[in-house]
Amino acid sequence: MASILKSLFSGLFGGGGSAASGTVAAEPIEYEGFLIRPTPYSRNGQFQTCGVIEKDIGGERKEHRFVRAESHPSAEQAVEFSITKAKQMIDQQGDRIFRED
Repeated sequence: MASILKSLFSGLFGGGGSAASGTVAAEPIEYEGFLIRPTPYSRNGQFQTCGVIEKDIGGERKEHRFVRAESHPSAEQAVEFSITKAKQMIDQQGDRIFRED
């Protein structure tokens, strides 16, 4: 049974993530000209909301990393919620998300 679950998990998340970091590998998605890479990681038996938002601006690749307090019982839920949060940030801030204060 464990090998079946591992196989399913690997298929869904591109190998299940990095064993060293506990980060889940998920396919990036494009949204409104931005690239969203969900990168939830395992923490205390849960998966933390985390990701990277990228965009090419003026020939330069800009990147915004985020981690949120929400945690989830499954990696799949954490990936979905990380994408939702990234879309929300893009909708609210647009290119300003890359400002360095």
